[in-house]
Amino acid sequence: MSLNHLGVFPLAAIAQRLRLSIIETMVRPAVRVAEDSDRMQLAGMRALLWPDASFEDHLRELESGPAGQLPSETFVAVGEEGGLVGFLEVGLRSHADGCDPAQPVGFIEGWFVQEAFRHRGIGAALMRAAENWAREQGSLEMASDTWIDHEESQRAHAALGFEVVDRCVHFRKQL
Repeated sequence: MSLNHLGVFPLAAIAQRLRLSIIETMVRPAVRVAEDSDRMQLAGMRALLWPDASFEDHLRELESGPAGQLPSETFVAVGEEGGLVGFLEVGLRSHADGCDPAQPVGFIEGWFVQEAFRHRGIGAALMRAAENWAREQGSLEMASDTWIDHEESQRAHAALGFEVVDRCVHFRKQL
Protein backbone atom coordinates (compact mmCIF):
# COMPACT_ATOMS: atom_id res chain seq x y z
CA MET A 1 0.00 0.00 0.00
CA SER A 2 1.44 3.34 -0.97
CA LEU A 3 0.77 6.92 0.05
CA ASN A 4 -1.36 9.05 -2.24
CA HIS A 5 -0.41 12.53 -3.52
CA LEU A 6 -1.40 14.04 -0.13
CA GLY A 7 1.00 11.79 1.73
CA VAL A 8 -1.69 9.58 3.35
CA PHE A 9 -2.93 6.08 2.74
CA PRO A 10 -6.09 6.07 0.59
CA LEU A 11 -9.15 5.12 2.65
CA ALA A 12 -10.32 2.59 0.05
CA ALA A 13 -6.94 0.82 0.17
CA ILE A 14 -7.07 0.65 3.96
CA ALA A 15 -10.63 -0.71 3.92
CA GLN A 16 -9.69 -3.31 1.30
CA ARG A 17 -6.66 -4.38 3.34
CA LEU A 18 -8.76 -4.72 6.51
CA ARG A 19 -11.43 -6.67 4.65
CA LEU A 20 -8.82 -9.07 3.28
CA SER A 21 -7.25 -9.49 6.71
CA ILE A 22 -10.61 -10.39 8.24
CA ILE A 23 -11.40 -12.85 5.45
CA GLU A 24 -7.94 -14.42 5.60
CA THR A 25 -8.21 -15.07 9.34
CA MET A 26 -11.84 -16.21 9.26
CA VAL A 27 -12.29 -19.91 10.00
CA ARG A 28 -14.30 -21.56 7.26
CA PRO A 29 -17.02 -23.97 8.33
CA ALA A 30 -16.44 -27.66 7.84
CA VAL A 31 -18.40 -29.27 5.01
CA ARG A 32 -19.62 -32.81 5.54
CA VAL A 33 -22.37 -35.21 4.52
CA ALA A 34 -25.62 -34.53 6.36
CA GLU A 35 -26.51 -36.82 9.25
CA ASP A 36 -29.88 -37.85 10.68
CA SER A 37 -29.31 -35.48 13.60
CA ASP A 38 -29.23 -32.53 11.13
CA ARG A 39 -32.85 -32.95 10.04
CA MET A 40 -34.37 -30.19 12.18
CA GLN A 41 -31.81 -27.57 11.09
CA LEU A 42 -32.01 -28.75 7.48
CA ALA A 43 -35.81 -28.51 7.49
CA GLY A 44 -35.53 -24.93 8.75
CA MET A 45 -33.08 -23.91 6.03
CA ARG A 46 -35.12 -25.72 3.37
CA ALA A 47 -38.20 -23.77 4.47
CA LEU A 48 -36.25 -20.55 3.92
CA LEU A 49 -35.12 -21.68 0.46
CA TRP A 50 -38.46 -23.19 -0.56
CA PRO A 51 -41.11 -21.27 1.43
CA ASP A 52 -44.05 -22.79 -0.47
CA ALA A 53 -43.73 -25.83 1.80
CA SER A 54 -43.88 -25.66 5.58
CA PHE A 55 -41.15 -26.63 8.02
CA GLU A 56 -43.20 -29.75 8.83
CA ASP A 57 -43.46 -30.67 5.12
CA HIS A 58 -39.70 -30.37 4.72
CA LEU A 59 -39.10 -32.41 7.87
CA ARG A 60 -41.40 -35.18 6.60
CA GLU A 61 -39.57 -35.20 3.26
CA LEU A 62 -36.20 -35.46 4.99
CA GLU A 63 -37.45 -38.28 7.22
CA SER A 64 -38.81 -40.26 4.25
CA GLY A 65 -35.50 -40.10 2.39
CA PRO A 66 -34.72 -39.49 -1.29
CA ALA A 67 -37.67 -40.00 -3.62
CA GLY A 68 -35.80 -40.96 -6.79
CA GLN A 69 -33.90 -44.05 -7.81
CA LEU A 70 -30.73 -42.23 -8.86
CA PRO A 71 -28.08 -41.50 -6.21
CA SER A 72 -28.21 -38.26 -4.26
CA GLU A 73 -26.43 -36.66 -1.33
CA THR A 74 -26.85 -33.68 1.00
CA PHE A 75 -23.83 -31.72 2.18
CA VAL A 76 -23.92 -29.31 5.10
CA ALA A 77 -21.65 -26.50 6.26
CA VAL A 78 -21.07 -26.47 10.01
CA GLY A 79 -20.30 -23.11 11.64
CA GLU A 80 -17.83 -22.43 14.42
CA GLU A 81 -20.55 -22.83 17.08
CA GLY A 82 -21.54 -26.26 15.72
CA GLY A 83 -24.80 -25.21 14.05
CA LEU A 84 -25.49 -25.61 10.35
CA VAL A 85 -24.98 -22.49 8.25
CA GLY A 86 -25.71 -23.92 4.81
CA PHE A 87 -26.55 -26.97 2.75
CA LEU A 88 -26.42 -28.29 -0.78
CA GLU A 89 -28.50 -31.15 -2.16
CA VAL A 90 -27.03 -32.85 -5.20
CA GLY A 91 -28.25 -35.78 -7.23
CA LEU A 92 -27.78 -37.51 -10.53
CA ARG A 93 -30.24 -36.83 -13.31
CA SER A 94 -30.56 -38.78 -16.51
CA HIS A 95 -30.35 -35.49 -18.42
CA ALA A 96 -30.24 -31.74 -17.92
CA ASP A 97 -30.68 -28.83 -20.33
CA GLY A 98 -27.44 -27.98 -22.10
CA CYS A 99 -25.65 -31.16 -20.99
CA ASP A 100 -24.64 -34.28 -22.91
CA PRO A 101 -27.79 -36.46 -23.00
CA ALA A 102 -25.70 -39.63 -23.35
CA GLN A 103 -24.76 -39.73 -19.66
CA PRO A 104 -26.16 -38.83 -16.24
CA VAL A 105 -25.28 -35.39 -14.95
CA GLY A 106 -24.76 -34.09 -11.42
CA PHE A 107 -27.59 -31.70 -10.60
CA ILE A 108 -27.84 -29.14 -7.81
CA GLU A 109 -31.32 -29.66 -6.39
CA GLY A 110 -30.97 -27.06 -3.66
CA TRP A 111 -28.21 -24.72 -2.45
CA PHE A 112 -28.54 -22.42 0.52
CA VAL A 113 -26.29 -20.44 2.85
CA GLN A 114 -27.78 -18.47 5.74
CA GLU A 115 -27.71 -14.78 4.91
CA ALA A 116 -25.35 -13.84 7.77
CA PHE A 117 -22.76 -16.29 6.42
CA ARG A 118 -22.87 -15.42 2.70
CA HIS A 119 -19.89 -14.06 0.76
CA ARG A 120 -17.42 -16.06 2.87
CA GLY A 121 -16.75 -18.97 0.51
CA ILE A 122 -19.20 -21.32 2.21
CA GLY A 123 -21.34 -21.78 -0.90
CA ALA A 124 -18.21 -22.47 -2.94
CA ALA A 125 -17.04 -25.08 -0.40
CA LEU A 126 -20.43 -26.79 -0.56
CA MET A 127 -20.29 -26.73 -4.36
CA ARG A 128 -16.80 -28.28 -4.39
CA ALA A 129 -18.07 -31.14 -2.23
CA ALA A 130 -20.99 -31.67 -4.61
CA GLU A 131 -18.74 -31.56 -7.67
CA ASN A 132 -16.39 -34.13 -6.12
CA TRP A 133 -19.38 -36.36 -5.32
CA ALA A 134 -20.67 -36.07 -8.90
CA ARG A 135 -17.23 -36.95 -10.29
CA GLU A 136 -17.16 -40.02 -8.04
CA GLN A 137 -20.52 -41.03 -9.59
CA GLY A 138 -18.96 -40.77 -13.06
CA SER A 139 -20.47 -37.44 -14.08
CA LEU A 140 -18.53 -35.15 -16.37
CA GLU A 141 -20.91 -32.22 -16.04
CA MET A 142 -22.78 -30.40 -13.28
CA ALA A 143 -26.07 -28.59 -13.87
CA SER A 144 -28.33 -26.40 -11.79
CA ASP A 145 -31.22 -24.01 -12.11
CA THR A 146 -32.60 -20.99 -10.32
CA TRP A 147 -35.52 -18.64 -10.59
CA ILE A 148 -35.23 -16.10 -13.41
CA ASP A 149 -35.48 -13.18 -10.98
CA HIS A 150 -33.04 -14.56 -8.39
CA GLU A 151 -30.04 -12.48 -9.43
CA GLU A 152 -27.91 -13.28 -6.36
CA SER A 153 -28.12 -16.99 -7.16
CA GLN A 154 -27.31 -16.33 -10.81
CA ARG A 155 -24.21 -14.35 -9.79
CA ALA A 156 -23.13 -17.11 -7.39
CA HIS A 157 -23.47 -19.74 -10.13
CA ALA A 158 -21.52 -17.61 -12.61
CA ALA A 159 -18.76 -16.97 -10.06
CA LEU A 160 -18.30 -20.73 -9.74
CA GLY A 161 -18.02 -21.32 -13.48
CA PHE A 162 -21.59 -22.17 -14.44
CA GLU A 163 -22.85 -20.82 -17.76
CA VAL A 164 -26.44 -20.04 -18.72
CA VAL A 165 -27.71 -22.59 -21.24
CA ASP A 166 -31.40 -21.67 -21.38
CA ARG A 167 -34.08 -19.33 -20.01
CA CYS A 168 -37.64 -20.50 -19.77
CA VAL A 169 -41.03 -19.11 -18.88
CA HIS A 170 -43.55 -21.73 -17.73
CA PHE A 171 -47.27 -21.35 -18.44
CA ARG A 172 -50.44 -22.92 -17.10
CA LYS A 173 -54.11 -22.54 -17.88
CA GLN A 174 -57.06 -23.61 -15.76
CA LEU A 175 -59.46 -25.87 -17.70
